[in-house]
Amino acid sequence: PERSGLIVARMAGAREARGDVLIVLDSHTEVNNNWLPPLLEPIAEDYRTCVCPFIDVIAHDTFQYRAQDEGKRGAFDWKFYYKRLPLLPGDLEDPTKPFNSPVMAGGLFAISAKFFWELGGYDEGLDIWGGEQYELSFKIWQCGGRLVDAPCSRVGHVYRGYAPFGNPRGVNFVVRNFKRVAEIWMDEYAKFLYERNPLFEKTDPGDLTAQRELRERLQCRPFKWFLGEIAPDLLIRYPVREPQPFASGRVQSVADQRLCLDSLNHQAKQPIGLYTCASNRTHPQNNQFFTLSFHRDIRVRSNDKCLDASRLHDEVILFSCHESQGNQMWRYDYESKMIVHGKEHNGRCLEANIVKRKVTVGSCDRSNPAQQWDWGYVNFVHLQNWDVYGAKFIN
Repeated sequence: PERSGLIVARMAGAREARGDVLIVLDSHTEVNNNWLPPLLEPIAEDYRTCVCPFIDVIAHDTFQYRAQDEGKRGAFDWKFYYKRLPLLPGDLEDPTKPFNSPVMAGGLFAISAKFFWELGGYDEGLDIWGGEQYELSFKIWQCGGRLVDAPCSRVGHVYRGYAPFGNPRGVNFVVRNFKRVAEIWMDEYAKFLYERNPLFEKTDPGDLTAQRELRERLQCRPFKWFLGEIAPDLLIRYPVREPQPFASGRVQSVADQRLCLDSLNHQAKQPIGLYTCASNRTHPQNNQFFTLSFHRDIRVRSNDKCLDASRLHDEVILFSCHESQGNQMWRYDYESKMIVHGKEHNGRCLEANIVKRKVTVGSCDRSNPAQQWDWGYVNFVHLQNWDVYGAKFIN
């Protein structure tokens, strides 16, 4: 049998459902106590409301259940990675009350069958998976609905350590899906997605006639309205064009100038290390191309992950970039050549273990060459204006 994918499966289930409310859950989830009533109440009050539970974490290897944080609002960046925005002041007044969220995480939500079909369900031109959470979220908000997260509904989700399925299409169906969503719903802002990924230009999104007619028939609002009214802080956190970095290129150890930081082609939760330096200082191969970004984190181009460390003497690992600073905040002191981790008063710096070719966080010591680094490119003006340039500091 041919793999039809998530989107086709959900549409098939929605067509068979006979209840007033559709509940969508991934197969790899576990509902918690009293999970259902908080999803239904907002819909009973207004059928054009879509409600998402708080998604807790179930470890894929141990099945340990861990509660998520106090909640954040769903969003995206201009590579179409799912991101989260802080709660707004009004959201904090009653921690039990559902709050508006610009974008759903994707797999878990409740929606009235009437409203789902008024919106045309999912765009059936979307294939397998990818982009469906953006399509439905934009459609809900722009076409007269509301999307909320319900703190009192908790559902655990197993976050897999690897993708168990291959690509049955032989083409990048996710990029195609993203382009369909962008072309139909994002208006003039679609171009900012395309600027970040050259694959968009080469991708045919297919026939968009039916979806454009749906948007016209429902008299949906423009995407500019969505950004201004529903996600007013998104462009502040994620500018449409990535601002200039503080530094970039290869990161060379002063203690042994033959060695540079290297991702070692590792993925999230795996350590970075040291490897023989690439010859190109400013534009090395991706596994040695690091960026001290506008967000005050250090990113590696090979997999768009960030350097992360929790405690003193920890080995530095790669982790999904969260733009919340904390464990991922770094600053380059070009006078001492030290890369400082976290807030300065913590006194932690990036340190090379030349013998083991490992990278750790040590107590800052200006006389220690193992804590001194040369970046391929340094923007001295931005570093001199560290306090005013870059993302807003998060306490």
